[in-house]
Amino acid sequence: MRTVAAVVALVACVHGGLWALARNHISAPNYDGQLASVSYAPFEGNVNPDEGGKANIARIRADLKLLAPLTRAVRTYSSTGGVELVPGVAQEFGLRATVGAWIDKDNDRNEREIRSVIDLSKRHSNINGIFVGNETIYRAEQKIPELIQKIQRVKRSTNVPVTTGEIWNVWLEHPELVSAVDFIAAHILPYWEGFSEQQAVDQAIIIYDKLRAAYPGKRIVIAEFGWPSAGYNFKNATPGRTEQAVVLRDFVSRAEAFGIDYNIVEAIDQPWKIFEGGVGPYWGLFDASRQPKFEWSGIVTAPDHWRLASIAVLLGVLLSMPILAASIVTMWQTVTLAAAANIVGAWFAAVFAYWNGHYFVWGSAFALGLGTVLLIPLVIIALARIEEIAQIAFGRQPRRLVAAPPLAPEGGAFPKVSIHIPAYREPPEMLKQTLDAVAALNYPNFECVLVVNNTPDPAMWMPIEEYCRVLGGRFKFVNEQNLAGFKAGALRLAQAHTAPDAEVIGIIDADYVVHPDWLKDLAPLFLDPNVGLVQAPQDHRDGERSVMHQAMNGEYAGFFDIGMVQRNEYNAIIVHGTMCLIRRQALEAAGGWSSDTICEDTDLGLTLLELGWQAHYTNKRYGHGLLPDNFEFYKKQRDRWAYGGLQIVKKHWRRFLPGASRLTRDQKREFALGWLNWLGAESLGVVVALLNIVWVPIIAFLDIAVPDRILTIPIIAAFAVSVAHFVLLYRLRVRSNPAGLLRTMFAAMSVQWTVARAVGVGVIKDHLPFVRTNKGGSRLSADFHAFWEAIIAGLLISGAMVLVATNVKEIREINIFAGVLVIQSLPFIAAVGLAVIERTRLNDFAYWRAIDVRLAELLGRRAPIAQAVGNAMVPQPAVQTIPVAVASKEQPELVQ
Repeated sequence: MRTVAAVVALVACVHGGLWALARNHISAPNYDGQLASVSYAPFEGNVNPDEGGKANIARIRADLKLLAPLTRAVRTYSSTGGVELVPGVAQEFGLRATVGAWIDKDNDRNEREIRSVIDLSKRHSNINGIFVGNETIYRAEQKIPELIQKIQRVKRSTNVPVTTGEIWNVWLEHPELVSAVDFIAAHILPYWEGFSEQQAVDQAIIIYDKLRAAYPGKRIVIAEFGWPSAGYNFKNATPGRTEQAVVLRDFVSRAEAFGIDYNIVEAIDQPWKIFEGGVGPYWGLFDASRQPKFEWSGIVTAPDHWRLASIAVLLGVLLSMPILAASIVTMWQTVTLAAAANIVGAWFAAVFAYWNGHYFVWGSAFALGLGTVLLIPLVIIALARIEEIAQIAFGRQPRRLVAAPPLAPEGGAFPKVSIHIPAYREPPEMLKQTLDAVAALNYPNFECVLVVNNTPDPAMWMPIEEYCRVLGGRFKFVNEQNLAGFKAGALRLAQAHTAPDAEVIGIIDADYVVHPDWLKDLAPLFLDPNVGLVQAPQDHRDGERSVMHQAMNGEYAGFFDIGMVQRNEYNAIIVHGTMCLIRRQALEAAGGWSSDTICEDTDLGLTLLELGWQAHYTNKRYGHGLLPDNFEFYKKQRDRWAYGGLQIVKKHWRRFLPGASRLTRDQKREFALGWLNWLGAESLGVVVALLNIVWVPIIAFLDIAVPDRILTIPIIAAFAVSVAHFVLLYRLRVRSNPAGLLRTMFAAMSVQWTVARAVGVGVIKDHLPFVRTNKGGSRLSADFHAFWEAIIAGLLISGAMVLVATNVKEIREINIFAGVLVIQSLPFIAAVGLAVIERTRLNDFAYWRAIDVRLAELLGRRAPIAQAVGNAMVPQPAVQTIPVAVASKEQPELVQ
C-alpha cells in the first residue's frame, strides 16, 4: 500500500506543480492615486430599475463610503427611481457627481428625468456635469434633432455643463451633436470592438486622438472605459479578472500622464444587466458583494488561484482513494488512474470557480445545474473507461479466464449434459446443421432436447422431427404449438423433458454450430461444486457475408474479448442464452427460467450470482451462429437487449442493497458500472443531444453562450476517452485491420438512439413482447430504418451551422458548442450511413475488390493483381481474437 500511496501522492504533487506553473504573474503599472470618476448604479443583486426596482439611501451611503477613497467623482445614468439620492450622499463624502437623465422612447419618463436632473443641478453644488441620455442615438431611441432639443432645454435651465453619452463614432459622424453640447462624452470600450486586452489601451488613446483632431479646442472626456472580469470573449477580447486589472491599471496610468479626463465603467457589478449579454454584469471594480476584484499596485495574479488549486488537488486525492483499496495494481496503472482522478478534480474546481464567480437568474442557474447533473454520470463513465484502459494496457493478465481446458476427470466420470435448443419458426436446413454439430460432439455423456414452439407450418418442423429420429435416442424432439413465455417458456419445457440424471444444462441457439470439444473442454469445470455456470462467447460464421455483417461481427467481438474478460475477473459476467452451461442444481435453486423479463438468460445469470454461485468464462470460440440478417434486425436485437436490461435493473436493484444477496462489492460495482456504461451512456448521450438542439436558438438568437470549461469541454473529453477506449482496447484484445475497426466503430455508435429509446420505453412500460431476431437470409424491407436518427442528425448538423453562421462576435464558447453538436451527431450519422450502405453495392465485398483491382491497374501494380484477386476471392476475417495472455506486456505489480 505504501508504494501505491507514494505514486498517488506523486501524481498529486505533479498536479499541484502544474497549478503553480499555470499561475500568471503579470506586471502592470502601479496606481496609488484617486480615479477621476466611476460609473455608479445604486442597485443590489438582481434588482432591475427597468422593472420598477428602487435604490435606498442606506445602500447608497454604504457604497459611496466604500468608493470615496478610490475616486474623486461618480457618474449616474438616471435621476429617478432613487438614483436622485446619489448627489446628496456623494456630497457628504466630498465626491463630485455627474448626473444623468435617462432618455428613451417613453416621453412621460423622459419628462420626469429632465425635470429631476434640472432640479438636482440647482440643489447640489457638487454636480459638475449633466448627461442628457446615454447612447440614445446608438440605440435609435431618439433622433439627433430630438435629442439636441432636450439638451438645449436643460442647458437653458442650469449653469452646469451639459452633454450626452455616446459611443465615439457617433460623435465623429454627427458634428451637429458636438456643437450642441458643452463637452464631448465619448464611450470608448475596446472590448466591444473585439480588441485584445493587449491592444485595448492603445486603441482608446488612438480614438481619443481622432476626436481631438476632428474637434480641436473642444473638451473631450472618455466618459466610459472599462473591461469585464467574466463572461464570453468578443472576437479577440477576452474577459477576466487579471485582464481587467492589467487593462484598467494601464489605462488609468496613461490617462493621468496624458491629462485625459475619464470615467471608469463601473464601480460595482450589476447582476441585473443580463441584457448586455454574458459580460453585462461583470464590469465593476467591486463584485456584487462589494469586494474589490484586484489591487491597484503590485504583481497581478488571479486572487482565487491557490484556493482553486487546493480544491482540485484535494478532490483528485479523494477520487484516487479507491486505488488504495485495490489488491494488486501496477505502477503505470496507478499513474493512469490517479492522473484521471486529478483531471476530474480540476474540472470540479472549474465548476466551483464558475459558480462562485458568476451571477445567476433562476433560468441560468437551472441550466447550469441541470448541465452539471447530467455531466456527473458522464464523468463517472469516462473514469470507468479509463480504468478499463489502464487495467488492460498496464494491469496484470486475467487470472480467472479459462484459457485452457481443465484436466479430464479421473475414471472417465463425465457429468451428464442435457443440451437444450429452443427453435421458433427456424429453417429446417439451418436446424439440421445445428443438430449435426451436436451429434459430432467429442463427449460421451450428453443428450439433446430440441423444443420447436409456436411453429404451425409442418414443413418447418416435420423434417426436423424425422431428423432427430435418424440421429438416435440421444435427441429428443418436442413440439408445442401454444407455448407461452417466449424463449424462457421453451427452455422451461425442455427442462421438463430433461433426463433425471443430467447434472448440467447446455443452452445453444438454433443457428449455432458447436465445436466438437465444447463439452469435453468445459464440462469438467463443474467438478468444482461451487461452479454454477460456464459461459463461452458468441461468434458468427457469416461475418464476411457483407460489409454490414463484418461490422456487426466486429462489434460483438469487442464485448466478448474485452468486457466479458474483465468482468470475469470479479465473477460478474453477463450470461448469454447460447453457448452456456448451467449446473442443474443451480438452475433449480434460482427458480428456473423466468419470463418476467425478455432477457431471461441475463436475468438467470445475475440470480445465480446473487445466490453465491461461481461463474467461469472463456473467450475461446466453441460455437458459431448467424448474425442478424440486416440493420433492421440488428437494431431490434439491441432494442430487446436494452429493454430487457432495464427490466433486470428494475427487478434486481433491491438485491444490491447491503445484506440483500450474496453479491460481493466488486460484483455490485461491475454490474452497476456496466449498466451505467451501456444503458446510461447511450441514454445520456441522446438526452444531452436533444437538450442541446433545444438550446441552439437560445444561444444563436438570445446572445447566451455556454460556459466552455464546465459544460462543453467535458463532453468533448468524454468523447475522446470513448474513442481511445474503443481503439486501444480493440488493438490490444481484438485483432482488426484499420478498415474493419472503423466499420466496427460505426456499428457500435449506430445503436445509440435504439438503446436510448428502449430505455425510455422501459421506464414507462413493462412487459413488452419478445421480438425474435431474424437470421439466415431475410429480405430487406422497404422501410428506411434510421428515420429518427436522420432527423436528429440533421437537426444537430444544421444547429452547428446556424451557430457558426450567427456567431458574428466570434465567441469561442459558441464555436466549441457547435463542435459538440457535430460530435453528438456522429452516432446518428453512423446509423443513417449503415442503413443507406446496406442497400447499395457499397455493402458488397466484390465491389471493393473491384476497386482494389482498378486502383492497382491505375497505379501500375499489374504484377501482383492476379494474386491479389485470387486472395480477395477468399474472404479473410477482419476481426480475430488476440489471445489474452499476449495482449499486453506484464507490468510489475504493486501488491497492497
